[in-house]
Amino acid sequence: MGSYNVGVSSSTAVGPEPPSAIAARRFSLGQRFSLWLISWASYLAISVIGPTLRYSISWEEPPSPLGATYEKPVIYSFWHRAVFAGAWLWRNAGLAVMVSRSFDGEYIARTIEKLGFSAVRGSSTRGGAIALLGLKSQLENGASVVFTIDGPRGPKYVAKPGPVLLSRASGAPMAAFYVALSDAWVLNTWDALMIPKPFSKALVRFGAKVQVPADASDAEMATCHQRLQAALERVTSFAEEHVAKVGSPEFPRIRD
Repeated sequence: MGSYNVGVSSSTAVGPEPPSAIAARRFSLGQRFSLWLISWASYLAISVIGPTLRYSISWEEPPSPLGATYEKPVIYSFWHRAVFAGAWLWRNAGLAVMVSRSFDGEYIARTIEKLGFSAVRGSSTRGGAIALLGLKSQLENGASVVFTIDGPRGPKYVAKPGPVLLSRASGAPMAAFYVALSDAWVLNTWDALMIPKPFSKALVRFGAKVQVPADASDAEMATCHQRLQAALERVTSFAEEHVAKVGSPEFPRIRD
C-alpha cells in the first residue's frame, strides 16, 4: 500500500482555499468560461433532478439515537461515480470535501460550493499535505469531511490513503458509504459517473466506523487502508443489490 509518512500533525488552521488563490492559478479565458458554464449547468441539473429522487439510508452499525451525547466528526469516503446523488442529499450540511486541483476538480468544487459544501483543494499528487491540513482543521472545528476516494482520475474503485492518514492525525474515525441508483444515465468517463434519472430510487449504505490509532505503524496503516477498501466494496455491493427495495418496510424512504 506504500508509505504513510505524510506529515499532517500541525495544528495550524488551514481552511478552504480562498478565491484569490484560485485566481492565481490563472485559468485561461476559455477555461474560466468553461468552468462557469459547467459548474452552473451541473448545479442546475442537481437542483432539478435532486428533489425527485427517493432516498433510503441503511447502516452496518446503528446510528446514534436522537438526543445522544455529541458524536465527534467522521471522515467519510465514497466512490467518485456517486457524487451527483450524494451532493443533493447532503447539501447545506456543513460538510468539507477534498477535491482535486485539476480543471475537473475545479468545476466540481465550484458546483458543490453552490450546494453549501466547503471545498478543500488538493489530491494525492498535488497539494495533498496542505489539503489534509485543511481537512484536519475542519474536523477540529466540528465538521465531518468527505473524500471522493478514487478521484481525481482513478483507477476506479481503488481507495487512496488520504482518509487513513487523516484519521491517524486527527483521531476522527473513518466510514465508507455508497449511493446506488435504480435508474441512471452512466457516462463514458473513467469513473462511470451516474446521473440519476428523475424519480429514481437511491439507497445509501453506510459502513461501520474504523478508528486508526494515533501511533499506528506503517503496517497497521496498511491494514486500516485494506479495511477501508473492503468496506467500500461491501457497501457498494449491498446498496446495488437492494436499491430496488427502496420504499419497502425494510428500506423506508426518508423525507428530504
